[in-house]
Amino acid sequence: EDVAESKEPQLTDLPGIGPAVAAKLEAAGIYDMMSLAVMSPSVLGDAAGVGAAVARKAIQAARNMLDLGFQDGVEYAKKRANVSYITVGSENFNELLGGKRGEYKPVHPNDHVNFGQSTNDVIPTAMRIASLRLADRLIVESESLAKSLRNKEKKFEKVIKSGRTHLQDAVPVTLGNEFGAYASNVERWCSSISDCLFALKELGIGGSAAGTGINTADGYNNLVIKYLNEETGLCLKPAKDLFEAMQSMAPFLQLSGCLRNFAIDLTRICNDLRLLSSGPATGFNEINLPAVQPGSSIMPGKVNPVIPEALNMVCFQVIGYDTAISFAGQAGQLELNVMMPLITFNLTVSLKILANGIRMLKEKCIERVEDSGVDKNEKKNRLIKTYLGPCVNTHNYMCIHICAIHFLSPDYYSTLFWPSYVIVISTWQ
Repeated sequence: EDVAESKEPQLTDLPGIGPAVAAKLEAAGIYDMMSLAVMSPSVLGDAAGVGAAVARKAIQAARNMLDLGFQDGVEYAKKRANVSYITVGSENFNELLGGKRGEYKPVHPNDHVNFGQSTNDVIPTAMRIASLRLADRLIVESESLAKSLRNKEKKFEKVIKSGRTHLQDAVPVTLGNEFGAYASNVERWCSSISDCLFALKELGIGGSAAGTGINTADGYNNLVIKYLNEETGLCLKPAKDLFEAMQSMAPFLQLSGCLRNFAIDLTRICNDLRLLSSGPATGFNEINLPAVQPGSSIMPGKVNPVIPEALNMVCFQVIGYDTAISFAGQAGQLELNVMMPLITFNLTVSLKILANGIRMLKEKCIERVEDSGVDKNEKKNRLIKTYLGPCVNTHNYMCIHICAIHFLSPDYYSTLFWPSYVIVISTWQ
């Protein structure tokens, strides 16, 4: 009821758009805000006879007023499809030509407005644009996470701790080494995701119903891609084979598989954070994660690693979505894959929740993580003697190891084999 009673915005309500421009828009058959919001500057300029700068300004003003943008790829695709049939359809043109709404004369929605278009090539095009937009945000958030991890690498570069293999003590490393490795891993996945986007930029638009391009005008696909590039700035291009672009969902499977593998590595990193912060009295207690909420209603003072745990669940969901996408990708038959709705939903949701989860990890965990004084534990690591390997032969090294275990008290052992001292001695080889 509130919506029905509210006044619909008019073209003259647009900030910075005067009556003269509004009159030109209406003369071109553009009567309402929604019709204007879905147009590209080039099309508007040609139809209304206004300059490119004015066209861009008018379109952006309409989108701002309607809060209609590309921030949500799927919702934008839904709105654009709905608007295309309801608002930018034949009725506006018929009124402009002296006809009546609802008669579809002389302009018919299918024979004229929808001429040369098919769901079979339009929907995959929308899927690609939505995926590219959402992937851009994921890359931005991932690069930001990598930068934060690099900052921690520098901050912890002198914090010596015990390395661990098989969860057992190994040679010393620094906490900075571990966080630097996490940063390198995230950076590598940013590059891998970027590589997946090239295939998504090849559009099958113009293939029409089955890839033949039936009922399309000469140059139709190139013209559509030209307008899409002006609108999105995505550097889109025609697919080399329109049949293959319609049949195969390979670009989506490639991106989804990349997200799955990235999620696996993020899960590993989150598990490491949970281990390193475990305890504190009876666990590793090498880092302190920020306390974002009480850890227990019955155990006062308990703090849980809820942010890494939350991202773990996001990653598990992404892995599950990829499994469904994989099955959907092989379920297409002949000229069309009819499982595109599942692929679209799962992939766009994966891109969204992974970007949100990565941002959460960066802001609520990594930026606030601190070391917990692990240097005090490193002097207990008897494998520090490994650094003496280049200075003595294997037999002598084993003798030192056995004697140290059996004849030195823990305190004297810690003093004799102080990590920084042993590492310096090993450089004298």
